[in-house]
Amino acid sequence: MAFFRPRVSREAEVRYHADQEAAKGYPAMLERARTAEREYRAKRAAHAPGAELRAAGVALDQAISGALRSAESAQRATFGVKAYDDRIRRRKGRATPEGAKWTAEVNRLRTLREEHRLTGIVRVPDNVPG
Repeated sequence: MAFFRPRVSREAEVRYHADQEAAKGYPAMLERARTAEREYRAKRAAHAPGAELRAAGVALDQAISGALRSAESAQRATFGVKAYDDRIRRRKGRATPEGAKWTAEVNRLRTLREEHRLTGIVRVPDNVPG
């Protein structure tokens, strides 16, 4: 008795190829985040007004989020097309050197983004009529 099981679903193939395309933009997204961080730190050092500092902080948050999305796409693509349908394949993908590298990068970017969201974005008080 032979069992036929399709190798991967069509949806997994489509998602895999989409992640490969998104992963190609990772270096550009990371450079954009570095530029935004330099601008944010320059404004903090120059004691910029709260509204400008907040705008720079939000821009940095968006840049980090874009780099994180791209790194997550690269991570999923590194795990392979079968990992989209199978949790065991995802776990095995994390155990490879390339998978571990991308997992560490995703964790680093998540930590950076959360730390920035907690401490880096300046809150500007609303104008309260007195």
